[in-house]
Amino acid sequence: MCVDNSEGGTGDRPQIRDVAAAAGVSYQTVSRVLNNSPRVRPETRRLVLDAMDRLRYRPNRAAQTLGSGRANAVTVITANTTLYGYAAVLQGVEEAGRQLGLAVGVRVVESEAAADVRQAVDHLSDPSSGSVVVVAFDPAGAAVVRALPAGVPVVAATEAGGLPDVSRPMLFLDERQAAAEATRHLLGLGHRTVHHVAIPSEARASARQSGWREALSGAGAEIPPVVAAGWDVASAYRAVRDLVANPAVTAILCGNDDTALAVRRALYEAGRDVPGEVSIVGFDDVPGAAFWTPALTTVRMDFLGLGRACVNRLVDAPVIDPEVPHLVIRESTAAPSAR
Repeated sequence: MCVDNSEGGTGDRPQIRDVAAAAGVSYQTVSRVLNNSPRVRPETRRLVLDAMDRLRYRPNRAAQTLGSGRANAVTVITANTTLYGYAAVLQGVEEAGRQLGLAVGVRVVESEAAADVRQAVDHLSDPSSGSVVVVAFDPAGAAVVRALPAGVPVVAATEAGGLPDVSRPMLFLDERQAAAEATRHLLGLGHRTVHHVAIPSEARASARQSGWREALSGAGAEIPPVVAAGWDVASAYRAVRDLVANPAVTAILCGNDDTALAVRRALYEAGRDVPGEVSIVGFDDVPGAAFWTPALTTVRMDFLGLGRACVNRLVDAPVIDPEVPHLVIRESTAAPSAR
């Protein structure tokens, strides 16, 4: 599910899809008219403008800015371009922008340090940057969202629940229920409890941790301490070496698939079989997850759809909700062994 956490709302005012229906064109064509794209024929442009007048349609601030004051472009600001979630959001933004005739650029914010955030904000405040999508899964992205001037049209892609004390539009995937589903899957196989190796979180309460904790509590199972890992595989590997050596540990929910890879390696080195002795569940469903040995049971996250939704929200186009996060059961989970 994709949730818009911005203040206010659209109410009953006409939307871009209403204009498209009245003019007999696609919403992408209406967006191109708003963006003053040369790819629209004069007669089609007139049809769209007449429909806007009849409906008293007024674009949102982002769409107005794209059409007049700023470049017909979208700039993505991100602290990382290689981790799967970040890269997939970026791909979704590029695909949606291309479909709408918008140029897409990328700006990397080096860290959450004040100087790096200010440099990024200064760049994004230039009208040539167009509108902005911030991938705010980390402290650097969150700091940029909070520092952007009110006049810069922006949508932030965040983890579930959005950023606290931020009123800018935020879209996210609600992974809490999927984390609970994954935990209940492991409990249903007969595991007495499920351990959790967590990735960093910008939310007051990580949705993945919340779902895991709620499922354990609801089942009356012990809630073990969370094992904190970083974003990279090496940090996760270092964090779990004591955990995997504990023979009482039979099920692990990992914060993402990179963490699951680190856990799988650590279990291998500890001489523990997956899933014969320990079941593991990942999060994200990276493209290679189905080809691991054993194939990884994981939660599928539609980051690509999230990126598309961010662009559509910016230009007042219909926002198609990404696929709901859900568990994909493969080979890395099984009932605990009699041992």
